[in-house]
Amino acid sequence: MLPPAIVLVRPQLGENIGKAARAMLNFGLTEMRLVAPRDGWPNPAAGPAASGADVVLADARVFDSVAEAVADCAHVYATTVRKRGVTKPVVTPEEAARSIRSEAGRSAILFGPERSGLETDDVALARTIVTVPINPEFGSLNLAQAVILVAYEWSKGAALKSPPAVELDPPAPQEELDGLIGQLDAMLDRSGYFYPPDRVPATKRTLRTLLTKPAWSSQELRTLRGVLSALDGKKRPRI
Repeated sequence: MLPPAIVLVRPQLGENIGKAARAMLNFGLTEMRLVAPRDGWPNPAAGPAASGADVVLADARVFDSVAEAVADCAHVYATTVRKRGVTKPVVTPEEAARSIRSEAGRSAILFGPERSGLETDDVALARTIVTVPINPEFGSLNLAQAVILVAYEWSKGAALKSPPAVELDPPAPQEELDGLIGQLDAMLDRSGYFYPPDRVPATKRTLRTLLTKPAWSSQELRTLRGVLSALDGKKRPRI
């Protein structure tokens, strides 16, 4: 399963190239190909915008034409919001990522210039069109946004690490939970909450059910009991 090459066709601003590199590396893509960048390459504005994705920029390759940039690729996808008069299969980024993962050979995904997108001749070189489902009343994605959407869909099938899970405290033992419930029952009883008498057992069961749903930690139960003690007048407020 070879990761796709991201091909930026006639990109205009170095900042956008850098932002695209950042989007790529976030989701495990490192091969960037540039076709006739307007301001030449390397571009000093790309580095700061890449926010550390320097490996992508350092290895970026420059080509004079789209045909040269995808010459070694068996599968070429063109991202565009319109078919531009070219009849080709149209898929979502998710479908494209699934196909790339299952197909043998190199794949490339084309992204057009910021102002106008891919030209008809660019799209004609692709075998498939990738279109992002988007609000028909406002179909405006910038270059980095388009790259990150496609890269994210690719990443779903890649061995990337999720952010580390926060280690949670273990659930408290039952006796600590019973202590909380007993304290609350006593306070409610003194306040006259349990009424009428024939509903007391059902009301207490409801409260117990409510309080046993979360997996309270010992610290959480101590905090809640402290709150109840304060409400019951057993703790003086700190000054």
